[in-house]
Amino acid sequence: MSAEILCVGTELLLGDILNSNARWLALELAALGVPHHRQEVVGDNRERLMAAVREASNRCRVLITTGGLGPTADDLTTEAIAAAFGAPLVEHPEVWADIQAKLGARGRPVAPSNRRQALLPKGAAVLPNPTGTAPGMIWSPQPGFTILTFPGVPMELRAMWQATAIPWLRQAGLAEGVFLSRRLHVWGIGESLLAERVADLLDLANPTVAPYAGGGQVTLRLTARAGDAAAADALLDPVERDIRSRIGSACFGRDGDSLASVVVRALAERGQTLAVAESCTGGGLGAALAAVPGASDCWLGGVMAYANAVKRALLDVPEELLARWGAVSDPVAVAMAEGVRTRLGSDWAVATTGIAGPGGATAEKPVGLVHVAVVGPEPFPCWSEGVRFGASRGREAIQALSVGEALNRLRLSLLQSPA
Repeated sequence: MSAEILCVGTELLLGDILNSNARWLALELAALGVPHHRQEVVGDNRERLMAAVREASNRCRVLITTGGLGPTADDLTTEAIAAAFGAPLVEHPEVWADIQAKLGARGRPVAPSNRRQALLPKGAAVLPNPTGTAPGMIWSPQPGFTILTFPGVPMELRAMWQATAIPWLRQAGLAEGVFLSRRLHVWGIGESLLAERVADLLDLANPTVAPYAGGGQVTLRLTARAGDAAAADALLDPVERDIRSRIGSACFGRDGDSLASVVVRALAERGQTLAVAESCTGGGLGAALAAVPGASDCWLGGVMAYANAVKRALLDVPEELLARWGAVSDPVAVAMAEGVRTRLGSDWAVATTGIAGPGGATAEKPVGLVHVAVVGPEPFPCWSEGVRFGASRGREAIQALSVGEALNRLRLSLLQSPA
């Protein structure tokens, strides 16, 4: 048995709206042990939607659609699905009454177009919508093929899924066992090199191991299928241990961990504090830390010192260092870190200074060169090192990579420093 997801809406094709529903449904299907082999997005076009539904009926056991259930003329999902199988639309009086009651309770007028939402293909069962006016349906237009339709509004979709879809999938015997995934996050090893280190594991059948990269980090996804979560965990545990033994401290976390959350947790466990000094990252480092719940327990704050005058006035960077080495240099990065540590009275400090581009570069200091300094309590040594991200990545990517590199260097420094 397999399932497919069909998301309907021209706004999705144009990129106006992020398709978060597909990701959420994919996670839900995995948790139920329902194999999921394909996702598709179709705009608000009747003929293309009909074709997509017909094609899916020849491939999968269950088709899950989102979007296109509203009252306007471009909400075509129900009509197109019915037409795809030559079924007439039938009004459900109880649905029409529910729509009127909900709109009336909200003080909104009932437009004639709202009545379209009470129409479903003949033989379809109503999939109730407890919060919105657009109901879904559960319909089997041919043997061995069932369609479940949901609104595109995430809150409504999720409520309907939990209340009706999950019980139906289980009752129909389609939800058997679980797919359980773990994601191991890696910084400092490229995707190709990481794939080489775990090459033999990429051929495993259960659990499976797959790498994917983005934002400077590489993630290894481990997925096991088993009768229950405990059995799946038992399959995943030895593979995770094997991977960690191969890549060591380059693996910084699992699942919902981020570099920032790992750093905050390590500092909190030590009872130590952090301050940051930023130039090229322009507050990105502080923003990453502030996004972590509980960061206020260890992160004191920072100084965003773009101009050399601010580096001198607020971070006490000596003028002679700036004149001799330039703002983008190891000595200045260390001075920035030491300065913010002294000013804010923190145990640790991190500083970034670099050339994010597109201008400001020289032959010796190209776009993409960033220096990151880490300063800690005695006997931890103050150190800084430059990294070259390359000009082709673009300004935003260079800034984001600089934030990740700074956090990772702090993380490794915490691992090396006595607690």
